[in-house]
Amino acid sequence: MIVFVVVGLGLLGFALQYLDRPDPYLREVLALEGDRVQGHAIFQMNCAGCHGLEANGRVGPSLKGVSEHRSKRRLIEQVITGRTPPMPQFQPSPEVMADLLSYLESL
Repeated sequence: MIVFVVVGLGLLGFALQYLDRPDPYLREVLALEGDRVQGHAIFQMNCAGCHGLEANGRVGPSLKGVSEHRSKRRLIEQVITGRTPPMPQFQPSPEVMADLLSYLESL
């Protein structure tokens, strides 16, 4: 019985460490310093249709202050996975994502 508990705890520790490690895309985006002005232009082209020209919300929610309650990692994952329908999946280059993230953090 103790062996199962020890093995289980070991596997749990390994899984938590593995799951907490960002994938290469996330690491690359987070290593870049985005350009807020470029990010605003990217937002206007790809996001404003649903989130509004000033990110005040429309079909999609307002993004004002979004970085206050969402980590950079969660913001990136939200954009690239499209897990919240009707938001589409959108995986820009790391540079473009860093720019968009910079803009989102300025809201």
